[in-house]
Amino acid sequence: MRNIADLPLHGGHVPPWLARRMRKLTRLVLLLAVDEYGTKGLLERLSDPIWFQAFNNVIGMDWDSSGSTTVTAGMIKDALWREELGVKAAGGKGKKSRATPEELKAIAELYELDPWTYVRTSRLVAKVDTVALQTGYGLYHHVFFLDEDGNWAVIQQGMNERERLARRFHWFDAETFTLDPHTAIAGLRRDFALNTVSKEAREYQKTLLDIIQEKPEKIERELESLKAMAKGYRPLVYYKPREPWERDVLKRYESLGRFELNKKVLEFARELSMNNYEEFLLLKGLGPSTLRALSLVLELVYDVHPSWKDPVTHPPDPFKFTYAVGGKDRVPFPIDKPAYDGLISFLEELASRHPGEKSLVRNVTKITRNWKFPEGDKRAT
Repeated sequence: MRNIADLPLHGGHVPPWLARRMRKLTRLVLLLAVDEYGTKGLLERLSDPIWFQAFNNVIGMDWDSSGSTTVTAGMIKDALWREELGVKAAGGKGKKSRATPEELKAIAELYELDPWTYVRTSRLVAKVDTVALQTGYGLYHHVFFLDEDGNWAVIQQGMNERERLARRFHWFDAETFTLDPHTAIAGLRRDFALNTVSKEAREYQKTLLDIIQEKPEKIERELESLKAMAKGYRPLVYYKPREPWERDVLKRYESLGRFELNKKVLEFARELSMNNYEEFLLLKGLGPSTLRALSLVLELVYDVHPSWKDPVTHPPDPFKFTYAVGGKDRVPFPIDKPAYDGLISFLEELASRHPGEKSLVRNVTKITRNWKFPEGDKRAT
């Protein structure tokens, strides 16, 4: 067993008979979690990839599917809007993610919070995982959880179309968005990643903000010279011979995609005399290609480097929770409908009991804590 969460792209849908049960069980788990830990405690757990994946496995979703994020988060969002638990969710997959700002405004109004704080946070979190951190995954899912006290968590997911693998990004009440801001990242570790939000990239961020005060035409000339040399052309003026590490850097950038400057963004940043990396990332029109171009210039002209370490956290996959009711994909066994209905009935009874009576469940968890599943039951689906 590998201690990482690879999430391959799965098609299909959840059958209605299973979706009905998933909704009931999701609601009950959320009720009990908020009762036990409060809304902040629930958000902390949603931002833990192990807990989130265990939740997905318990409700019977595919254990290793990209849908384990989209379906589970969708079920949670739906349950939170149906119940008054002091926490709501905005966003979703594809088009639903673009509705996040308006939904956040509605939640903030409900809880008497400043909506623009959370709209900005939502935009910034998405920009970090598409522009500031580049690993070949394009975001297509973004869910923002917000409680009545202003605590928040984000679960978003990107897809590597070429390899058909997903990566899940978890956030919780980040104090900074530009220095190792993630709570965790679930996915397959890459050999490298263009990571401009690592603590190792402090000097990079500072120098980039200095460089964008130059005229965009100057930066563009430097970029074009580097692109020409990448193709084997010699500059007309003296330039030191290419070092092996410089050729490796060029290959890295080329593997991530094109590097083209959006001059309008640079002109706007220069007009604003921008000196804050968060605000720079929020500029409209700043995309991955422009940041790649600026990073290439910083590395090969100014000898200032971002981090190339992939920040994925390699969470262990809590596969044993698939034994609760089975899996939609029939791993480790098909959904056991009687067991599923029995679990729902038990939790409904538990939810109606006095808090002191719920200690029974805590004792039950101790029994299974060290239980190990048979290795042969875990297989890719």
